[in-house]
Amino acid sequence: MTSAGIPQEEAAAPAVTGSAATVLYVCADRGALMPSLAAQRAEEEGRSFAQQRGLTITEVVTDEYGEPDPCCREGWQRVRDLAGAGAVAAVLVRWPASIAPESAHEFRHRETRWLQEHGVRVRYTWAPLAATGGEAR
Repeated sequence: MTSAGIPQEEAAAPAVTGSAATVLYVCADRGALMPSLAAQRAEEEGRSFAQQRGLTITEVVTDEYGEPDPCCREGWQRVRDLAGAGAVAAVLVRWPASIAPESAHEFRHRETRWLQEHGVRVRYTWAPLAATGGEAR
């Protein structure tokens, strides 16, 4: 559990160093007044996180927020394809709910575990989580 009260997944993936290929996954709720603001902020935050840690974002994958099971989202399927092909070493997401909402946390745990089993690190870019390394555990 993080200091923000957000559960972290248990398994740890192998360490990745240097400018490892990284996918930035953005799944953000669209506000009524400024529909692209949340996605814009998530992408900026992810790029900053990657730059500070020497990671190379090779692709930005987006989904609309709403579907709780990430496997039912086209963008997340792309993330899985990249991971399964060994094309990326890390996936950056803003916070755990970007993968699956807390009400469907079992999907998030399943997907994080699957990525880690394929040697892909999952890292959270939101400042309170990033301050402790941003690593999903």
